[in-house]
Amino acid sequence: MREHKVPEWYIDSCRKIKYMFPKAHAAAYVMMAFRIAWFKVHIPQAYYAAYFTIRAKAFDAEFMIFGKEKVKAKMKEIEELGNAATPKDKDMYDDLELVLEMYERGFKFLPIDLYKSHATKFLLEEEGLRPPINSISGMGTVAAEGLYNAAQEKPFNSIEDVKKRAKIGNSTIDSLRKFGCFKGIPESDQMSLFDVI
Repeated sequence: MREHKVPEWYIDSCRKIKYMFPKAHAAAYVMMAFRIAWFKVHIPQAYYAAYFTIRAKAFDAEFMIFGKEKVKAKMKEIEELGNAATPKDKDMYDDLELVLEMYERGFKFLPIDLYKSHATKFLLEEEGLRPPINSISGMGTVAAEGLYNAAQEKPFNSIEDVKKRAKIGNSTIDSLRKFGCFKGIPESDQMSLFDVI
């Protein structure tokens, strides 16, 4: 740089500061951070719904919607892995921290419901936050959208009807059953003689 007659003050600055962050770029980040903080303080449930829908990388309903103790247990399990924790575990830990914060602030998750849950978006309801169908571990977006669309058309007659209309397999049915999504829905479309009597 000296060969090209660069001023000494510039050379000293380059030694001290590796990267000069543009002021406009920094201002944009600060404005965005301020807006996010405002929502987190003043409209927290909307903030959590938006965050979990857009930013959560490893949200798993099995560990996150059943209360604070289950969240803490999973966090401890990931902490104990130490350096052996996978990137997915680390992403889940970040999500768990925010879920724990949400519980600490007195908010809760509602159960996943075939008729009330969206396929991919967390919904803000008066009683709490309703997780989407795809927040169930192993539930892909395509299967969740199939279930959501089929449920919007008309109510399900049976679990067989769910499988047929949503085009999902037995493992997906088992996952939904684990979350209590089939309350009041019979197994089969067939009626038993004893049901009539």
